Amino acid sequence: MKKFLLGVVVGVVALLSVDALAIYANQFVKVTPLLKTTASWDGAAIAYPAGTAELSAMIVELAPGGETGWHLHTVPSVAMMLEGEIEVHLKDGRIRPFKQGEALAEVIHTLHNGKNRGKSPAKMAVFYAGVEKETMTLTEAEALLKGL
Repeated sequence: MKKFLLGVVVGVVALLSVDALAIYANQFVKVTPLLKTTASWDGAAIAYPAGTAELSAMIVELAPGGETGWHLHTVPSVAMMLEGEIEVHLKDGRIRPFKQGEALAEVIHTLHNGKNRGKSPAKMAVFYAGVEKETMTLTEAEALLKGL
């Protein structure tokens, strides 16, 4: 009984020290936090768009030597690098390398271009918190037409 109570106390203390996980770790569940932030990687605050919420998830694969082309996201998104690595370039010259196993909050309303400088495909899972019937990503030309 003492071991059980000690286990409960240790478990409660451990849970209280974990910063609001979506699921609690236990003997069957391992929880590895990947990202928790209020800002995208360029430091801009994350704000959710108004409207009917729509979540989207996709796998994006970038061929060796390939680029995404200059584009921007109109909604918050999180990417998790599954394979390979890319560099994300901003128009102001900042570059953010993004390697396998990393997660990051993507920039919002900021033109950027992803480049795969490796010899193998770069694959990432991307999760968008958007609005129903609204475009999540615009090309540079589309963004300019919209005045963004």
